[in-house]
Amino acid sequence: MDSLEKQLICPICLEMFTKPVVILPCQHNLCRKCANDIFQSSNPYLPTRGGTVTSGGRFRCPSCRHEVVLNRHGVYGLQRNLLVENIIDMYKQEYISSRPSPEQKVDQPMCEVHEDEKINIYCLSCCVPTCSMCKVFGAHKDCEVAPLNSIYQTQKTELSDRIAMMVGNNDRIQGIISQLEETCRSIEENGRRQKSKVCEKFDHLYAILEDRKREMNVKVNAEQEEKLNYIRRLTRKYGDHLESMTKIMETGIQTLEEPEMAVFLQNTKPLLQKIAEASNTSHLERVERGYENMDHYSVSFKREGRALRNIDFARDDDDDEEEDEEEVAVDADSRAGQTASGEVDSLNEEALPPLLPPQPLSTCRPGTSS
Repeated sequence: MDSLEKQLICPICLEMFTKPVVILPCQHNLCRKCANDIFQSSNPYLPTRGGTVTSGGRFRCPSCRHEVVLNRHGVYGLQRNLLVENIIDMYKQEYISSRPSPEQKVDQPMCEVHEDEKINIYCLSCCVPTCSMCKVFGAHKDCEVAPLNSIYQTQKTELSDRIAMMVGNNDRIQGIISQLEETCRSIEENGRRQKSKVCEKFDHLYAILEDRKREMNVKVNAEQEEKLNYIRRLTRKYGDHLESMTKIMETGIQTLEEPEMAVFLQNTKPLLQKIAEASNTSHLERVERGYENMDHYSVSFKREGRALRNIDFARDDDDDEEEDEEEVAVDADSRAGQTASGEVDSLNEEALPPLLPPQPLSTCRPGTSS
């Protein structure tokens, strides 16, 4: 029957259940008083009336930690477990009453001064237990005394009350600790959420910079291809001219080896005319000095760097989130345009050298300027 008795022990007070016994939603049982105590410790700030919580709340089952939600009736709204109450009544009637009460041998202490006298009174002046002989003839004859059993009951009651108060305080402190731990978890979750938002903002800023960089590179690439195509086309023209001059030169060398004077004179006149035409390079274009330079696409981000280093969290008087995002996007675009794109656009319209028209190139070689 010891196993049955263990099943009838309250997990809070470690005593046999006292009526009324309430059953929790998780099917575990508690004394109503213990349920009320643990509920008050878990909800130390709820209003009470006469030591009883008068409003709804929640606490956790001490056996399985299942959360119990109460209505406005508090623990008085929990259902009573009549089956357990009946089992306790039957157990007490059949087993507890049938057990013989063990003889308790109490060793009553003896007085140290009067070895044959038992300590049976309490000195209120010295706050020590003593014997009757010490009161009549000994050190406590002028002291105020009281019966030992009355002082025993008083101090036992006081000690029990203080222990109960400490238990209640411990439960309330445990409830506060649980609330503080929940606050820590909330702080951690809020911190993770805010860090995620910061990363999203910076990712958006990175995307703006990437888009602007791509647009600026497109402009540089366009001029680069235009200049390269022009130089390649000019190179082909010079190459064709060089090839034709080489052929005329070979023809001239062959003519010089002609032994017959009449044949030589017949071939010389048209050859000299071809040499004169080939020597005239006025139809070939020339490249101006610095045409290959691309320094007009220089970029400076000093102001933007200072602005980025001043990035900080928004103040309470700042605009709402959508306006901030729009302002960041517009501001980044406008600053990039002022320092890079604006310079590119103005230089494209004014400072870029024109694609050069054909100019005389009488004695200059390709790639040089007169």
